[in-house]
Amino acid sequence: MNPISEFIKKSRIKSPWVLHFDCGSCNGCDIETLAVLTPVYDVERFGIINVGNPKHADVFLVTGTVNHRNKKVLKNLYDQIPDPKAVIAIGACGLSGGVFREAPNVVGGVDKVIPVDVYVPGCPPKPEAIIDGVVKALELFAAKQEQ
Repeated sequence: MNPISEFIKKSRIKSPWVLHFDCGSCNGCDIETLAVLTPVYDVERFGIINVGNPKHADVFLVTGTVNHRNKKVLKNLYDQIPDPKAVIAIGACGLSGGVFREAPNVVGGVDKVIPVDVYVPGCPPKPEAIIDGVVKALELFAAKQEQ
């Protein structure tokens, strides 16, 4: 049995919903993130659904570097997700600003604006690493639910 199905069976989470926000990436991380929804990885079979409305999300998955223009949108989306919630920063840009970190318009990684629970490094990270990050975030989400 794979780690996602084991976790979902053990936890009270029946259908975790994920909001994906591209905060200004080159789309490498976005392509790998969306790959987990394809038939090859098919995380939807475990009830994990990519949603477009932050008010329905349990997990906030962010790719790309944060700049002065999109930091307000990032914070606004974060504030709309109901508590408890988990945040995942994907890729080198989401973690630190990546190769763009020295640019004058770049604030840095996602954690410069909102709290991050799980970091998934890579440029871009592999879909398996993203799935592992989601599993870790769901564990944190379940622990926050119990509090």
